[in-house]
Amino acid sequence: MSGNIGPVDAGRVPRYVGPATFARLPRIDQVGRADVIVLGIPFDSGVSFRPGARFGPAAIREASRLLRPYHPGLDVEPFAAAQVVDGGDLAVNPFDIAAAIDTVTREAGALAGDAALVVLGGDHTLSLPLLRATAARHGPVALLHFDAHLDTWDSYFGVPYTHGTPFRRAVEEGLLDTDALCHVGIRGPLYAKADLDNDARFGFGIVTSADVMRLGVDAVVARLRERVGDRPLYVSVDIDVLDPAHAPGTGTPEAGGMTSRELLEILRGLRGTRLVGGDVMEVAPAYDHAGITATAAAHVAYDLVSLLALTPRAGAAPTTGT
Repeated sequence: MSGNIGPVDAGRVPRYVGPATFARLPRIDQVGRADVIVLGIPFDSGVSFRPGARFGPAAIREASRLLRPYHPGLDVEPFAAAQVVDGGDLAVNPFDIAAAIDTVTREAGALAGDAALVVLGGDHTLSLPLLRATAARHGPVALLHFDAHLDTWDSYFGVPYTHGTPFRRAVEEGLLDTDALCHVGIRGPLYAKADLDNDARFGFGIVTSADVMRLGVDAVVARLRERVGDRPLYVSVDIDVLDPAHAPGTGTPEAGGMTSRELLEILRGLRGTRLVGGDVMEVAPAYDHAGITATAAAHVAYDLVSLLALTPRAGAAPTTGT
């Protein structure tokens, strides 16, 4: 019997009752330690098209009420295998992107301690400070980036920190192992062919959404596992990697995306890799229909938590409330 504190018992308290912590898990201040912390960062000042991802963490938590303690696809009870908690939300400056990045870099790392973070965004600008915090602990990490877009552009309107630039900045700052980088789900028009040339120069491989369709999930998983090897791995998921039929509630939708089934099965294929953290970004509930996008994002976060619960850990430090 695990000594971990798990979700509220749905057989005693209906799922629609009580605070919407992720998967109805305890808050960080209700436990003495944590192995995995689910953290919200409601920030979307780095978006270039439709805003609203600042409301993503709340929507994902609400959708996560239906998650259950056993994951049959990975054959694990993640909340028994690890102490998973909801770390609440970081309060960051909505008017100053640089200040927000500094806050996330500092506070995410301090909050995590020896635990792993699964972050609910928020826009993709946030992945840069999260990678800073991760690399400070593990050194340069392998990255699997699930997205419709490359997010390796240099700037927008002269601004170097936006949701389209985090992985270029991460390469420039030495946060990533450039022998172990791959985008998954890329599609849609670009500004120029040079975008692809620059991206390749940074070390990224690309698996397009069409590749997923033609090759199949198993072949894609094999390719990704070969690329990341046994390096510490960070997984970043922009929910617009999914087709708008599966994720309409996002700021920059592109036709021709992956299905939610394909995304989840690829994630499950990463079992046994050295996953050290991850994020789920760009859920914008104002454009969502019937919670489709938030539901998909909640399941993505649940799969990341489950993979982390299966990853051997040296142990977690005591946590403190926020």
